[in-house]
Amino acid sequence: MRTDPLHVAPPNPKTRRRVTRAALGSAVAVALGASGVYIANANAAETVVPGRLQAEAFTAQSGAQTESTGDQDGGQNVGWLANGDWLRYDNVAVGTTVTARLASDNAAGGSVELRLGSPTGTLLTTIPVARTGGWQKYVTTTATVKAPAGPQKLVAVMKSKQAGDFVNINWFTLGATATPPTSTPPTTAPTTKPPATAPTSTPPANTGAGWVEVDQAAWKAQVAEFTAMKPKAITGNPVRVAEFNASCTVSHSLADDPIVLPGLPGGSHMHSFLGNDSTDAFTTADTLLKNAGSSCKPLEDRSAYWIPSLLENGKAIEPHGVTVYYGSRLSDTTKTMPFPQGFRMIVGDAKRQVATPKGAPGQFWCAGAGGEVGRSADGNWPVCAKTAELTFQLTFPDCWDGVHLDSPDHKSHVGPADGSGQCSGKFPVAIPSLSFVIGYPTSGSDAGFKLSSGNASSMHGDAFFAWDNAALGHRVKDCIVQKAKCDTFGNH
Repeated sequence: MRTDPLHVAPPNPKTRRRVTRAALGSAVAVALGASGVYIANANAAETVVPGRLQAEAFTAQSGAQTESTGDQDGGQNVGWLANGDWLRYDNVAVGTTVTARLASDNAAGGSVELRLGSPTGTLLTTIPVARTGGWQKYVTTTATVKAPAGPQKLVAVMKSKQAGDFVNINWFTLGATATPPTSTPPTTAPTTKPPATAPTSTPPANTGAGWVEVDQAAWKAQVAEFTAMKPKAITGNPVRVAEFNASCTVSHSLADDPIVLPGLPGGSHMHSFLGNDSTDAFTTADTLLKNAGSSCKPLEDRSAYWIPSLLENGKAIEPHGVTVYYGSRLSDTTKTMPFPQGFRMIVGDAKRQVATPKGAPGQFWCAGAGGEVGRSADGNWPVCAKTAELTFQLTFPDCWDGVHLDSPDHKSHVGPADGSGQCSGKFPVAIPSLSFVIGYPTSGSDAGFKLSSGNASSMHGDAFFAWDNAALGHRVKDCIVQKAKCDTFGNH
């Protein structure tokens, strides 16, 4: 049995070695979501359940270290775990019970929270941790859980009232499920439906990991408030285009992605963030709503928007401005509903790495006098006249399933209108058509550019909504429902 001086007593938290990294549980890296970021996956033989899940088989972690264990089955355990540290395991079926093999020599103790998806995701159960008499003196604790069927992202989050290390973990055993895990998660129909005031249809048959359902009570209250709003009278002769906008600049840049990689700071390629100036890897709808600072106007829009950073000769070229348009491309705009709080979605594909010669879809283009005067040496980027600048427009889908705030790929809960220009079928609820128009202060050159996500074809955008309900509702009703072009402040 090993005696580790760091485990004789909890170390000073100021000197504790803390790390955040992707674990090389196997030699194969897997792509997560639409971010284009790769994190090593745990060995499949260790993560398939029912059965034993070794603590060191994490896919990603924060604050953990591994060591040889003195426990009965040898191998390694994960230690140096303190309040706020976490371990994530991908593609595991949780079942109805979780058994944890734990050791502690800290009288303060604490607990291990098991959550879905992220360190702040749905809480499945809490496993108490008490002093066991030594850092290699293990006990087994079993908890009952109620988890969705099929493969999940399971996150073990350490909780303690003091800052020192308080637990070692050797393994978890996940209870059997009614349906064994397969390569495609089993699906079940949602038990909730869109509010009666919104168009209804059969929603997507999936409520597994990554599918985040709207809070129906909050959504119904938001819909009721919106329905009761009286539209602002249209005077004069405004342009009859269903549209309003938020005028934004870049707030900050981080290698974070709170939609695709929540709770993993530095895990993404570099993003240029617009809007809410608190946005980082730990952003939630609540943190956005509580923070009033924003690089967008109006200030009632506390949403976060982000795009991959643009690089010219290795140097970041930030947009001098981004107009975030809220409009409608539907034949009938009168059924458009505001976004529910916490709604998020992505357009584009960070993993798409193909050539984009002139005329190809998904083009950067030149806005201003003179327009495009040539192409970069690789043919993928326009060279603009000195009186023009590099520009890109991203347009999101305009129909919603009415049930989910998010989906596993961050796209499957939204979709396009049908052939008649209406929202129907899987996506019956009309939402504002979001569009980013991005202007860069550069004309480019023969050398071309790179995105932090790679080629021009990898351009993508993310939106995480946190508007004041009344401000958003009035703009949707006054500008989109009435089909009247409005400015940043919602005026015709």
